[in-house]
Amino acid sequence: MVLIREFRIVNNLTVDEYHIAQLYAVAKMSLSETGGGEGVEVLKNEPYDDHNGKGQYTYKIYYLESKVPGILRSILPASALQIHEEAWNGYPHCKTVVTNPWMKDKFKIVTESMHLPDRGQTENAVELSPAELKIRKIDPIDITIDSGMDKSKYKKEEDPKLYSSQKTSRGPLTDPKWMETCEPVMTCYKAVTVEFIWFGLQGTVESLIHKIMRQVMVQFHRRLFTETDGWYGMTMEDLRKLEKDAAEELLEKRKGAVDLNSE
Repeated sequence: MVLIREFRIVNNLTVDEYHIAQLYAVAKMSLSETGGGEGVEVLKNEPYDDHNGKGQYTYKIYYLESKVPGILRSILPASALQIHEEAWNGYPHCKTVVTNPWMKDKFKIVTESMHLPDRGQTENAVELSPAELKIRKIDPIDITIDSGMDKSKYKKEEDPKLYSSQKTSRGPLTDPKWMETCEPVMTCYKAVTVEFIWFGLQGTVESLIHKIMRQVMVQFHRRLFTETDGWYGMTMEDLRKLEKDAAEELLEKRKGAVDLNSE
């Protein structure tokens, strides 16, 4: 059974600021998680203007070998240890499609995102169909609560309850009702559809993927907020340069590791 979970993440920033903050956080996170022949490879990052509308198109490959149990690495082909991601960023609407070359049409994660200046109360922000609404589960996320997140990934410097921005005077987010009172405010709506076609494992794996997606979103948005002084004041031109430089550095980090491993 296909599952749709709509995550609603309230943030202490404006919709325009989130556009910059999101791109900044993605670039920084990619750099921090790449090395040893693993991580992220950016194949395309270019403007698009087609039936999907206008925006920025990216095509990335995520190499995940160390995150796969050893017994599986020994029997699975290299293509099974890769995740391909295509994204159409027509902000404030964005769409991301994740696939795996080995599983082909038996595996897909589609994320439809909308970013609005509210506190998470919009009923159908991403315009799901009536049929999709019937199987949708709404999952609000409070970035100050790390429940469900891998405890080993906790970092004091990424805790919104401890962070105070020097540039904006935002934070720390210590008030349990901060989402109801903070200014500025916006909500990131993400409707995630998971398809995993494998007899006997479909329901279990789809539920697991949703759980992992939630953990990733909590961690990502905690980092986004606590990096406010890094992205605040940047322009889109600054971001495109940062992305270009990051893509080149990612390539060098992976290439260098592969060359060392082949010696």
